This record gives sequence, C-alpha cells and structure tokens, in this order.
Amino acid sequence: MKKILFILTTLCMVGTLNAQPQRSRVQNNRNTPAAQRNTTTAVGQNRASFMFPTAVDVPEDPTWRRDIYRSIDLRKDENAALYYPVEPQGNSMNLFTLLFKLLNTGKIPAYEYQLDGIENFQQSNRMHFKDLLDRQEIAYEVDGNSIKVDQSDIPSADVLGYFVKESSYYDQNTATYHSRIVALCPVLYRSEDEFAIRETVSEYDDDEEYAQSQNIQKFPLFWVKYDDIKTYLSGQDVMTSNLNNAAKMSMDDFFSTNHYKGDIYMTTNMQNKSLQQYCATDSLMKKEQNRIEKQMTDFEEHIWKTPVDSVEQARRDSIAAASVKKGKKGKAAAGKASSSSARTARVSSGKKEKSGGNAGGGGNGAPRVSVRRQRH
Repeated sequence: MKKILFILTTLCMVGTLNAQPQRSRVQNNRNTPAAQRNTTTAVGQNRASFMFPTAVDVPEDPTWRRDIYRSIDLRKDENAALYYPVEPQGNSMNLFTLLFKLLNTGKIPAYEYQLDGIENFQQSNRMHFKDLLDRQEIAYEVDGNSIKVDQSDIPSADVLGYFVKESSYYDQNTATYHSRIVALCPVLYRSEDEFAIRETVSEYDDDEEYAQSQNIQKFPLFWVKYDDIKTYLSGQDVMTSNLNNAAKMSMDDFFSTNHYKGDIYMTTNMQNKSLQQYCATDSLMKKEQNRIEKQMTDFEEHIWKTPVDSVEQARRDSIAAASVKKGKKGKAAAGKASSSSARTARVSSGKKEKSGGNAGGGGNGAPRVSVRRQRH
C-alpha cells in the first residue's frame, strides 16, 4: 500500500512540473503576435526610406537654398497622373482621394491654409478633419469616434490643382545639388458650370486666364508636409504614359524626379510678396517667371564651374543693351581710325624700304631685285 501511494505521489509531482512550462509557453505565445505586429509596422513605415533614396532630407545649414512655390494644373497632360482615376479602381486612386482617406483615419496631420499663402506647421495651426467637411459642405456621418464619408461625396473630381513648395539647395557636405518637395496644398475649383471646370486650357495662355474667363473660384484646402505622406505615396502607383499603359511609377517617384509641370507664383522673399503683387501685367509676370527659372538653371549648371550671378548678369545685359547705338558708333569710328593708321603705316614702311635700299645697294633697282630673289 505504501509503495502504491509513493508511486501516485511521484506521478502527481512530475505532472505538476510538466504543466508549468506549458502554461508559460501559452502565455508567451499570446504575447508574441503583438510584438511581431509592432515590428512589422515599424518595418513598413521605414521601408520607403530604403526603397527611394532620392527623398533626402534638407540639411540644416546649406550654403545655398532657394524656396519657390508652383501652381500645378491637373488638366494638363504632364500632371494628369495625379488626377486619374477620379473614382478609386481597385487599389488605384488619385492623389486627393489618398490624402482624404489618410486624414479621415488620422494617419497624417493637416495644417490650415492662411491668407498669405505661407505654410505654418505649428501645432496651433493643425486642422481638424471635421472642420474641413463642414467648411466645404461635404456630407458625412459620425459613428462613435469615427467619421464616415461616402465615396461619391469625396470631391476628388473638383480638386484640379495643387500648390507645391519646392526647395532647391546645395549640400556642401556631399557636394551635391538637390531639388525636393517640402509641402503640398490641394486646390478646389468651384464654378456654376461644373462641366466648364474640367475642360482643357489649351486655348488659353495660362490657368489664371482660363479661370477668369469661366468665373472659376479657387479654394486652397490645407497644407500637408511631404515627409508625412511620402511613405504612403511610395505605395501608390500612377500611369505616366498615354502610349504605353504599362509605364508606371509611384507617386513619390513622380514628385522626386520632377515629372510634374507647374508655374511659379511666389518665392520666399523678405517682403513676402507674390509675383502677382509686383507684376502689373501678364507679360511682366511671364518675364519674371522666366527670370527666376533662369536663376535656378544658372546655379545648377555652374555649381561646379565659375559661379554666375544671374542678377548681375541681367544688369550688365541691360547696360549693354542701352549702349548698343553708342557701341556701334564707337566701332565705326575705331574702324575708320584703324584703316587710316594702317595706310599711314604702309606708306611709312615703303619709304623706309626705299631709303634702306639706296643706302646699302649703291643703285635704285638692282639691290631690290636681288633681295626679292633671295626671299623666294
């Protein structure tokens, strides 16, 4: 009987010892998926920085930097990749639909557009998504802590433009020149004739002339940091060719490689003025845009050569243009003076040759003939 009790006691102790590691393993298995999910999320967020090396950060102390603002019209073929498809098709969606969904889920912050047009990324200027819906009269439903917006109510078809802030700079640490996007602002186009908004602008010189002719009003919606959205842009492909529908790239590559086309409407300056504030006519604005573009091109082309100051070059060109007539008169006078001096020099040299021949030859013709024979 004692032996039986001893065996039973031993079996109970062994079972208890074996049961404890099993409970521990179960608890560890419960914790493992959460850790894996956290690791997977972190890897997914940092993946874009490894896949797209063109998106470099602007250094804090560049030796040269120029910030400009461009207006992008999505009705032009160069920028149409950001507009289509207007309604999502599978995993494909246009840029505004992507931004709208990211704002609705709270994945990215947005900042209010102020009257001066300068972006303000301070916490006090954060925009609430509900305020955007109320301001633009977009229908929505509140379900607990979430906001539901029907796909047909997203005004992606009316967002036909973007304001883009570019920063071009020279990084002295790597001796390289870069141009990258700093911020984006979607622009909503509204008019009484909705069909007229989506027409092309090929018959007009620029987007502003077309907007005035059709009585179109523009409403800048909000600013977003490009660094906040580039991870999501890298996972969204767009078609970049009408002839080859297989030619695609990510939205991040589309911006990083400057595939878009936009007109300069403002630069960062000490007086905080836009081009429209100091250019009285459209022709003057076009000249100013070309002048700024040339400044950017000059610096990029001469960054490793002799530096070119476009402003000083323009000043010298204006002085030279103002004195063209004077220069022509001076050249004509100089030409006459040089021709007369040349004739005088030929006459004097002829006299010297004659006098030299008489002195050394003892005759007028023979020494000269002998000299010519020696030369030939």
